[in-house]
Amino acid sequence: MAARRTRPPQPLAPHGLPGHLVEFVEALRGQGISVGPSETVDAGQVMAALGLSNREVLREGLACAVLRRSDHRDTYDALFDLWWPAALGDRTVLDEDSDPEADGEPQGLPPEDVEAMRAMLLDLLSENEDLANMDQRLAAMVAQIVEQYGKYNSSRGPSYSSYQALKSMALDELEGKLLAGLLAPYGDAPTPTQEEIAKALAAQRISQIRKMVESETKRRTAEQLGRDHVQMYGIPQLSENVEFLRASGEQLRQMRKTVQPLARTLATRLAAKRRRHRAGQIDLRKTLRKSMSTGGVPIDVVMAKPRPARPELVVLCDVSGSVAGFSHFTLLLVSALRQQFSRVRVFAFIDTTDEVTHMFGPEADLAVAVQRITRESEVYTRDGHSDYGHAFVSFLQKYPNVLSPRSSLLVLGDGRNNYRNPEVELLTRMVNASRHAHWLNPEPRHLWGSGDSAVPRYADAITMHECRSARQLASVIDGLLPV
Repeated sequence: MAARRTRPPQPLAPHGLPGHLVEFVEALRGQGISVGPSETVDAGQVMAALGLSNREVLREGLACAVLRRSDHRDTYDALFDLWWPAALGDRTVLDEDSDPEADGEPQGLPPEDVEAMRAMLLDLLSENEDLANMDQRLAAMVAQIVEQYGKYNSSRGPSYSSYQALKSMALDELEGKLLAGLLAPYGDAPTPTQEEIAKALAAQRISQIRKMVESETKRRTAEQLGRDHVQMYGIPQLSENVEFLRASGEQLRQMRKTVQPLARTLATRLAAKRRRHRAGQIDLRKTLRKSMSTGGVPIDVVMAKPRPARPELVVLCDVSGSVAGFSHFTLLLVSALRQQFSRVRVFAFIDTTDEVTHMFGPEADLAVAVQRITRESEVYTRDGHSDYGHAFVSFLQKYPNVLSPRSSLLVLGDGRNNYRNPEVELLTRMVNASRHAHWLNPEPRHLWGSGDSAVPRYADAITMHECRSARQLASVIDGLLPV
């Protein structure tokens, strides 16, 4: 008979379930997910209606109550796993109610033999077509993988590493074997469609195993070091909070999905600002003239008609590899806000400036447009490394009449000039020729001036703004939009 799983007694929530739910909501807010009092009340009602018997049902119910945006789901799921864990303790031994011999499996889990562990994991993956409805043996297998191969000793005592556990399982090799098993029923000559389906299924199951191992590692770490420790390092950031210069390719793709909602939000704020400014300022001259009919007492105040400004926008952006993600995102956002300006002209550079406005037409696919810049435009004519000085020189030589008193100049880049001549005088001339001029920099402020950064010299000529994330960028652009 298999040994019974032993679990430590589950600790009570300090303030009961209502207090635990409130703490969970506060954790969501701490990650940037907006959850108001009404959503919290709704979550409490959902919990009362659904109960705690089915964890996945509770997960979906609370998500419906507290989430407003689908791109916040990954962060929500990670926090839910911390605050409503699937188990406590090791959970590496099967319940005595299970009957592994009924399925022809050996008693218990395999010994500490990595090859045997991989073989059994492969069998379990093959048996579980839908890992969302995985059997208990697969969950116990993942727990044992983390216990045996992800555990290590640290200064704080025993700790767990998902990387170490996954490396021991050689998932790439396992995926190949799983794919071969999925293709076996089709014989020696499967069709291309069958191959694609099998590859997708194998990749999906291996990806799910990775997520299960990472989730189990976080659960154990939270038990040992506390939820705060895992929240600090193990919770995926919201896409709008990810720093541009540290974002992965997948994170940048997620960030681009937020461009249109962000543009709508900024446009709504701008419309509200314009409504507040619609009354205009007091026309003192007309007010005094009108007061002559009332003995000089200004009973009726005459307001000056507002003249909303819609300046031309000139965007000069660095599209070199170091800041490409930031520049592309900002270009997408500016293009989405083009209706707030009378005209938008876009210029890109690496070491030479070229106009790319035609790539950002009203009907253009913006994601495709930013990819066309480096392929089709002349943004580098030298060695392909950032050269802001030569970019300013080529801009003024090729487009001397672009900037005018109606223009707003927006420079995008980190100001790293590879120790070349920064041509600050030319930037000063460009700023003086414009009505407004601002520089958006994706680097942290404390790095300005380090290494080959010419930002301190440029900051003497133009207003410099730190824009490390989409949230920070939206805040800056919100303040710069014309009212």
